[in-house]
Amino acid sequence: MPASMTFSRDEVEAARATVAAVVPATPQFAWPLLQARLGRPVWVKHENHTPVGAFKLRGGLTYFETLAREQPGVRGVVSATRGNHGQSVGFAARRHGLAATVVVPRGNSVEKNAAMRALGVELLEHGDDFQEAREHAIALAQRQSLHMVPSFHRELVRGVMTYWVEFFESFARGEAPAVVYVPVGQGSGFCAAAAARAYTGAGSKLVGVVSSHATTYLDSFRAGRVVEAPVTTRLADGMACRIADQDALEVVLREAEDIVAVSDAEVAEAMRLLFAATHNVAEGAGAAGLAAAIQQRDRAPRQPMGFALTGGNVDSDVFARVLAGAAA
Repeated sequence: MPASMTFSRDEVEAARATVAAVVPATPQFAWPLLQARLGRPVWVKHENHTPVGAFKLRGGLTYFETLAREQPGVRGVVSATRGNHGQSVGFAARRHGLAATVVVPRGNSVEKNAAMRALGVELLEHGDDFQEAREHAIALAQRQSLHMVPSFHRELVRGVMTYWVEFFESFARGEAPAVVYVPVGQGSGFCAAAAARAYTGAGSKLVGVVSSHATTYLDSFRAGRVVEAPVTTRLADGMACRIADQDALEVVLREAEDIVAVSDAEVAEAMRLLFAATHNVAEGAGAAGLAAAIQQRDRAPRQPMGFALTGGNVDSDVFARVLAGAAA
């Protein structure tokens, strides 16, 4: 793993303390009905049970704690998001008394937008996808002398890895799931899982999961370099990335056992199964790990699998259609 994505014990313990002040350790269960469906224990880490309903909050807390310490003169920040990163930015900025502007693409989740505004964010709509929103946010940062909060950064990874440390440390040595499925959006979640695996010494294989309608990380993994890919997913907006991050890709290339792609239809099936089997609501990206586990259920037969339900922030009308049997 690149040295920039390895963390000392002091760094990890500091991140855990920062996160624990806001987010108690989230639960994880091996749900019986999931075991019945997949024929082996399936451990679910419930990152949908945070104050913003997603894992991203952890990274925002550590990022802003470091920002306040190292750049105390910053008064305003800007970022781009499809929703959960923006909630993380809004939550952490408010804790530190900073003004936050967040740019989302047109047609973004109505309820994620509302959640960001409720956190005091000034929300701007620009562009047709995340990449165009990101480029606009960078331009705003330059014009208005705002601090640009990236979607991928070492300090974000340091916070996010705390949930994977919780996950891996819950198992006795040698008993962690054989395979863990990790959704890949901009890359912080996968890099955090890799860092936590190295930190804890867990033996789980890490399989990245992308949307088959947003394949930049899959294509880049196969090519060994960043490959841009179109985004057409209607359901997994948390994985709607058009251009892989170079630093994140380096970690993926070194640490991923494989990258697999799941369709919107497979994600919808996983959302329905999670609701029926656990009565937890999952957004599209939040159910992608289970979608991959179902698709790959013949991998490591009978051995335990794991994944994180990374977020539950799905619009009500979208979830209603999914429960009714629609793919998106």
